[in-house]
Amino acid sequence: MVCKLSGLVTEADHLRWRPEQLRPYVAHLIESFGPTRLLFGGDWPVAKLACGYTRWLGLARNFTARLTAAEQTAIFEGNAARIYRI
Repeated sequence: MVCKLSGLVTEADHLRWRPEQLRPYVAHLIESFGPTRLLFGGDWPVAKLACGYTRWLGLARNFTARLTAAEQTAIFEGNAARIYRI
């Protein structure tokens, strides 16, 4: 079982959400799935309703900054390649 880290900004109030409101959800996903079963998802183009892709990527990188470089690489690259076999 894996989980995609995406869709958080579009589930929040599109006009009034703040990054600190999303942080606990990301922490819960990391705790629940771990870096080997979590994949970053850009949620494009839907995310454009609440946030641009570049901003969302920056937020996700910030939320995962406490992880090791290898764990971050897994979330943002390796897990998708492994799971989708690409």
